[in-house]
Amino acid sequence: MDEEHTTAVVQRYLEELGGDTPAESAVRALLDRAVRRLHELCAALLHRSYPRLTRPPLNLQADELLGAVVERLLKALREVRPGTVRQFFALASQHMRWELNEMARRLDEQPAAVELRDELVPAPASSDSGLTPGSRRMLAAIANLPEAEGEAFDLVRIQGLTQSCWPRRSATSDRIRRQETGVRSQETGVREVSLPDSCLLIPDS
Repeated sequence: MDEEHTTAVVQRYLEELGGDTPAESAVRALLDRAVRRLHELCAALLHRSYPRLTRPPLNLQADELLGAVVERLLKALREVRPGTVRQFFALASQHMRWELNEMARRLDEQPAAVELRDELVPAPASSDSGLTPGSRRMLAAIANLPEAEGEAFDLVRIQGLTQSCWPRRSATSDRIRRQETGVRSQETGVREVSLPDSCLLIPDS
């Protein structure tokens, strides 16, 4: 019953639009009366034929589409005079499709957003040891040095001996290690050599 009443009222406004009634007021009265059916048409066309526009990033709603279509019809009815209700809603449907096509075109012209997936993100370097990959390679190279060169590196770079102590390294390395553990060198039979104070390791108090 309400549908029939709406059709009759819309037809009456269309006749007024074609008569002596000022076009602006007749158009607004017509759209005001037909707005509910226009909203139903917008929702049906949007979700049936343009569902992707309802999803991000556009998230288009039927109310938003209706507003754009009403604006289009306000301009179109200044020049076009539909004679029947069928012609009026056909005109409205045409502008709905034009508006939706325009929105779809603008959406397609936007740069595509790149989805950042977890598997594409490089895993951070392990911080368990606090060493960088370069440091690990350096330590591996040191571990593969010949015994004499490795002991010299240990004395000079790690245990803090100066260059003046290098000639004594074969006789003093065992003493330095035993100085740290508190064991007398006489027990090993290794000849003791007097070292400068700068060459001796001072245990932490």
